[in-house]
Amino acid sequence: MCGEHYILSRKYILILKYIIMTELSFGEKYNLRTKRFAVQAILFYVNHCKKTEELRIIGRQFLRSSTSVAANFRAFTRGRSEAEKFSKLSIVLEESDESVFWLELIEEAELMPLENFNSIKNEALELLKIISTTRKHMKN
Repeated sequence: MCGEHYILSRKYILILKYIIMTELSFGEKYNLRTKRFAVQAILFYVNHCKKTEELRIIGRQFLRSSTSVAANFRAFTRGRSEAEKFSKLSIVLEESDESVFWLELIEEAELMPLENFNSIKNEALELLKIISTTRKHMKN
């Protein structure tokens, strides 16, 4: 795959259209979005992170944290109490921040051209901001 463009499966395109056309709850919408982010991270790793040992190592760390964002957000939506939900969302926030960190390392070490990961970095930053704001509102 070239640059920041990821080919999404037909299933994800239909899901995105469904999100746009209907009003999903916050949990449903971001469950899908974090899962899509995890799929993008997998594709990013497969297509860009196997060229050098440094990229393999950092890429694996990014892969772990980004897929953890989706898994823990799913757990957040299934939380049995507000305390459990807050705890899971805190984990999502930590993993989102870690995902951004690994992408920043790739950028600052100039391990690959920015155009190869700009799109996924922007999505990671957006998710981080959204999760951070959501967690803040849960506290109050």
